Amino acid sequence: MAQDNLTGILYGINDIRLEQTPIEEPGDNEVLIEMACVGICGSDVHYLVNGKIGDFVVRKPMIIGHESAGVVSKLGKGVTNLKVGDRVAIEPGVPCRVCEFCKTGCYNLCKDIVFCATPPVHGSLRRFYKHAADFCFKLPDHVTLEEGALMEPLSVGVHACKRANISIGSTVLILGAGPIGLVSLLVAKAMGAAKIVITDLVQNRLDIAKKLGADDTLLISRNMSEAETVAKIHQLCGGEPDKTIDACGAQSSIRLAILATRSGGVTVLVGMGPAEVQVPLINALVREVDIRGVFRYANDYADALNLLSSQKIDVKPLITHNYKLEDTVAAFETAKSGQGVIKVMIHCK
Repeated sequence: MAQDNLTGILYGINDIRLEQTPIEEPGDNEVLIEMACVGICGSDVHYLVNGKIGDFVVRKPMIIGHESAGVVSKLGKGVTNLKVGDRVAIEPGVPCRVCEFCKTGCYNLCKDIVFCATPPVHGSLRRFYKHAADFCFKLPDHVTLEEGALMEPLSVGVHACKRANISIGSTVLILGAGPIGLVSLLVAKAMGAAKIVITDLVQNRLDIAKKLGADDTLLISRNMSEAETVAKIHQLCGGEPDKTIDACGAQSSIRLAILATRSGGVTVLVGMGPAEVQVPLINALVREVDIRGVFRYANDYADALNLLSSQKIDVKPLITHNYKLEDTVAAFETAKSGQGVIKVMIHCK
């Protein structure tokens, strides 16, 4: 009997189907993984609703999913770092390893990176999936497979906080309390930030942020002026934040990030919104506010795993909904609704 390889495939806008696909043979330096957990990311929902993100367009059916963990079930013949039965978190972007970006450690900028569930590359939402062995991270016994899947968004938070140079005594403003804002909050706290204020348009997300350790929260109101919002942020921060992370991507949010950050501070932009936005660039220039982009992560999975295994942070409260692989369509409906949702986790076994 052929083995079951039920797979979640995005055919087009609002069209996800479950189908059987062949189980692939791992190449020399790859492992076959029996998938356990796959989280739904905002980008997955974006592809489902819009069929594209920027220049990445879903032109033909694509297997979805990139926040994932599972158990090694077969080794390629060159693999030495793992063995069958190892529980692993999967870093979903495999770069070329030879270009200048890769050699200088900025492999997230590699032009030939192959990234799960970014068109036209297939993702990991299936019973069995093969991946480069050196981009699989063995989980210690006390770290769950759910936490392993959450290492993907967590690594974005690690990368963002490193780009912001957060350290002991930093005052940090985080705009947006979705999954990326919340993991950035956890990491900033672990890095020694003295004060963290987080904003959002939705109160229940701020309640979760408070539980995760935010010092203060601000419910952004659409009828407050920009200047009033900045003043309110400064009041809550007890001054001007020296590090700001925008985990939202909306023009209004990027503007706030620049205007609220103190002179000589750093604004890190993680959220991806429209291709062009109007921002107070001259304000940033005359105050020497550094504006830094974040694209995924590079060399951050090991640090994310360290934060989890040392129990310096707990990501489990981020999982608000759980579904079986068979119920993938319903899982995406929940993720799309956004109602009381932080992270939807699909269980593949």
